[in-house]
Amino acid sequence: MELIPTIQLQNGHCVTLNRGRVEEPSIWHVDPVGKAQEFAAAGVSWIQVTDLDAVTGDGDNREITEAIIPGAGTSIQVAGGISTMERVAYWVEKGAGRVIIGSAGVTNPDFLKEAAKYYPDQIVLAVDVYEGMVTIDAWRKTTAFEPKAFIDEFVGAPLAAIKITDIHNDIGDVDGSIALVSGLAEGLRLPVIAGGLVRGVDDVARLKYVPGIGAAMVGRALFEQSVDLAEAMTVAVDDASELVAEFV
Repeated sequence: MELIPTIQLQNGHCVTLNRGRVEEPSIWHVDPVGKAQEFAAAGVSWIQVTDLDAVTGDGDNREITEAIIPGAGTSIQVAGGISTMERVAYWVEKGAGRVIIGSAGVTNPDFLKEAAKYYPDQIVLAVDVYEGMVTIDAWRKTTAFEPKAFIDEFVGAPLAAIKITDIHNDIGDVDGSIALVSGLAEGLRLPVIAGGLVRGVDDVARLKYVPGIGAAMVGRALFEQSVDLAEAMTVAVDDASELVAEFV
């Protein structure tokens, strides 16, 4: 299983969120480019950079993201308010290896399919779930879409992966969220990236045995130093394929 460190940007700062609350960020006074280089030095294949201001419509952190892409030393996937082909093309031309599309995939599924067609294996569909339903607009609006039916809409599209995040998961008990992501991953031919489920190295040890999950995002735990990235990567790639998570 891969680990994908996440850098979230808001007002020029690295931030982390609790249960998706963009109005209550924890601010980390670190250099975003330097932090990306630190993650890359641990040997990760991908880093995600999410522009929260672009998500909420309160400006953007484009210049920082543009500096991270060539400066990190590994592949970058970008996210945040990407809703047009022009914006997808912009980030691909800037060197992003993947582009994440979330809310726009709900409001304009034809756009996401078109983006996947023109940039095969470079588009990731982000599915954020709250209380069992798909959410949009920085997790502030709950739609009428059940996640499985929504994901099924894109079967056959040449996506790079599907990223699934359970926004409603409780920080002390992630079993339900792991079961949700695993259930949605079942039967999919696309790689599934699990978001918001890594609080410690033990979570990595559990997730790597969950069928269908090929990668896991890790963000706040890295900034809070409750996870050592190098140690977590070692755990993630250890081969013990005969084991299966007990709750599956």
